[in-house]
Amino acid sequence: MADFRFQGVVPSGKMIQGTISASNAAEAKKKIQDLSKGRAFKLNKLEKRTVFVYKATKGEKTIEGEQKAYSKGEVDNALTQMGYKVVYVRKKIAVSMGKPPITDIITFVRLSADLLREKLPFNEVLNLLSNDIDNKALRETLKDINTDLRKGAESERVFQKYEPVLGKFTSKMLGLASKSGAMAEMYDSTAKFLERRLEFKKSMKSAMLMPMITLVLLILATIFYVAYIFPETARMFLKYGIELPPMTEATLEFSDWLVANILFFIIAIIGAGVGVFMLFTNEKSRRWVDKVSFRIPVMGGLIHKTAIEVFCRVFYSLYSGSGENIDVIKTAAEATGNSYFEHQIKTTTIPMMLKHGKGLHESFEASGVFTKTALSRFHAGAETGMVRETSLQLANYYERETTYKLKSVVDFMQLWVAMIIMIVMTAITIVSSETAVIKPKSAPGMGEFLPYMILVSGPVIHSLKKAYHGCRSFLARKKDR
Repeated sequence: MADFRFQGVVPSGKMIQGTISASNAAEAKKKIQDLSKGRAFKLNKLEKRTVFVYKATKGEKTIEGEQKAYSKGEVDNALTQMGYKVVYVRKKIAVSMGKPPITDIITFVRLSADLLREKLPFNEVLNLLSNDIDNKALRETLKDINTDLRKGAESERVFQKYEPVLGKFTSKMLGLASKSGAMAEMYDSTAKFLERRLEFKKSMKSAMLMPMITLVLLILATIFYVAYIFPETARMFLKYGIELPPMTEATLEFSDWLVANILFFIIAIIGAGVGVFMLFTNEKSRRWVDKVSFRIPVMGGLIHKTAIEVFCRVFYSLYSGSGENIDVIKTAAEATGNSYFEHQIKTTTIPMMLKHGKGLHESFEASGVFTKTALSRFHAGAETGMVRETSLQLANYYERETTYKLKSVVDFMQLWVAMIIMIVMTAITIVSSETAVIKPKSAPGMGEFLPYMILVSGPVIHSLKKAYHGCRSFLARKKDR
């Protein structure tokens, strides 16, 4: 988010001025319009806080640097008051630094937790880390956070301002940590959460993304073989009036059908891609996808239990750090990253607690997103007054369970992908090798049959060459030993 300074006029003619944070000028104007409804003032001027580069001289001394300001005049006046003669002041060309890698953010949070445990002041922690972090976007963000906090800004609003860089959950947790009495503990919990989420995403990619990419590439390679390479071989036999074996003939018919309907398949693939994109971008359809993800065979249970683990870990971190339990539950639900889980908590659990005065266990059960194990543990925790400790126990339990099971799922998926590849390659090899046993009905002349001989002998020669080179490599390795 950027800072904007606005100037307005009230009906009495008095000038008013203020600052506001927004992602862009349009959002800033909308926020100011909402603000003006209760105070009846007209917006006259809106300036964005940006970076200016300057050069100034003082005697024989020349300085160059950068300064954030709302206008060129501010930098000019500041340098003049310091006794410098301004050479130039101009806006710095904006270059997007992008979002820092999640690993850099985890490193920052983890080191902050360690330094806070050593009783270092938070501004010193930010100074140390901003000087040592390599990523420019994160380094500049930490410097800006330190500057805003020194000016007396509220920590929660400061971190919320840099949500696009740090992430929604991280900004929320770090903002609340500064107001809590257990700052180091909350930073440690945040780092643990980010590490678990990163680990889970990597494991999910290993379990689902890579096998899917492998299968897609295999399908494309098979289609290319069936639609282009194989027909060239099979039609060579038809040219000489040779009868095709059953599998070769069936494959050739399938190839002709595939080529004839290729346009339909291209349109279907594009349509499927657009449909998937709309499915994940629309709020209601995304919620449905997240709900169905809990019921996916093999992976569904892991996704569901990981969401509960995240909820419990965040709930444990905030339960003593913030005063309102409702806000704690809402933040924990948002941290899961599952829109269905979040929707059920916000539309069922929280209203039951606020409007009907139901207890934690009953409200969680009504949401339908918690397992029987989690509900029984929360029920026991509510009766003994150890809800916070119970949530940590659940988080650790599901962390261990999902970690062990995820490794098994990765191995299981890789095994099945390997088996599918083996089956497809075996089928292609059998169909291709069938051409080697084709016999012409009559013996044609050598000149007429020469292309057929070359065609059949080609793969054989290629196989012999590979075997020859393999033997040479084996003998060379044996000789070296």
